Amino acid sequence: MILHVRCAPTLTEEGYREVLELLREFSPLVQALPPRAALVQVRGAQRYFGSDAARIAEVVRLRTVARLGTDVRIGVAATRAVAAMASARVPEPGGTLAVPAGAVADFLAPLPVEALDGLGARQADALRAYGLHTVGALTRVPSGVVERILGKRAGRLVVERARGLDPRPVTPRDLPASATVRTRFGRQELDGPHARAALLTLVVRLGADLRGRRQAARALTLSLRFADGTRWEKTRRLTEPSAHDEDLRALAYRLMDAAGLQRARLAGMVLRAEDLTGAGAVTRQLSLDAARESRLTVEAAVDRANARFGPGTVRPAATFSGGSVRLRGAVA
Repeated sequence: MILHVRCAPTLTEEGYREVLELLREFSPLVQALPPRAALVQVRGAQRYFGSDAARIAEVVRLRTVARLGTDVRIGVAATRAVAAMASARVPEPGGTLAVPAGAVADFLAPLPVEALDGLGARQADALRAYGLHTVGALTRVPSGVVERILGKRAGRLVVERARGLDPRPVTPRDLPASATVRTRFGRQELDGPHARAALLTLVVRLGADLRGRRQAARALTLSLRFADGTRWEKTRRLTEPSAHDEDLRALAYRLMDAAGLQRARLAGMVLRAEDLTGAGAVTRQLSLDAARESRLTVEAAVDRANARFGPGTVRPAATFSGGSVRLRGAVA
């Protein structure tokens, strides 16, 4: 049996990590689903504790409330998809909902199609346009009908999920392998300095995200989308793993310079941190550059301020509307 655990959307990154650690007390098979969910395979825990999965879910919830001061919503089922749909039906702030193997069809049938795990909004709209409004309706029509609406591969997957079938295992995973931030331009962007300011905003967001997760990137990937629908993408590695804005910014600017944009019409950009590692595994050596040490001290202070007053409260002036676009210097 599998638990799908949903944490409160207001839970901090540190609180989320504490929930993951608590879940590992019940099973080594814990898969983090950032930003605020997790899967737990409790087959072994059932034998160890001599209890059923529903009872284990209740104990997990009680411990998160008592020890961490936060509530969770937990769905219990034999598959990942059904467990996820069950946890989504638990009202906030918390609770548990178990779906026994013999009750899966009855649980799924009345749910609206958009509640189906993995189904996108456009796919749900397409199904509704053909009169398929509930999950149960998907099981009452030939699978070929759904495949013609959504495409063969997606349609087959949707029909399987509607029937409660999901062979995906719980794969132990803590930190995600990458982190991504993106932006879209409200109009076709021609101004080079403005595009570079937008990239700086992405760098600041990505750096704060990595430091909040206690991770560091070994490489960065910049993807640019142009007005004509074409894309450009390039990856470069950092000299050493880092989550500091200064290091990320320097490499991000080099990537943009490599694109040779000139007067290209930009529609959006994506910055992705690749090959992540835990920050604890990164060697921290005292730099002989006093200016860099000062910037890192300021960066830590900015992180504390943003943690207290909200993300983005303190950030480089160039990322504010109407701010300076001279971005080559320090961002503090």
